[in-house]
Amino acid sequence: MKKILVMGLPGSGKTTLASELAALLDAKWLNADKIREQLNDWDFSPEARLRQAKRMSDYADKYIKEGHRVVADFICPLPKTRELFNADYTVWVDTIKKGRFDDTNALFVKPEKYDYHVTTQNAKEWAAKISREIK
Repeated sequence: MKKILVMGLPGSGKTTLASELAALLDAKWLNADKIREQLNDWDFSPEARLRQAKRMSDYADKYIKEGHRVVADFICPLPKTRELFNADYTVWVDTIKKGRFDDTNALFVKPEKYDYHVTTQNAKEWAAKISREIK
């Protein structure tokens, strides 16, 4: 598995888990907020969310072509954003019922397909389990 998506609501623990997982897998780590910050793109309209998913996919694909594994963490709230990212392995971080942004809560569609379901905020433990499964 080269392209790993860690997705879930804001505040669910995605970033903490992704950073732990990337270290265990010796992978490149892509964080959606850092990418948005680099590009000064804080638009969260439906169109912008699709643009961000495609952008995250493009960055991941670039690293994969260079021979790296990639762990990307972002909300990825819609089936279409997940389709655009096109992960080889998806981790759904499902530790909270509502995030801090009402628009994202209203928009978020629980994934029907995922490879790993994280239900508590214990990043070290989950990252170890997930990395063993992926390796």
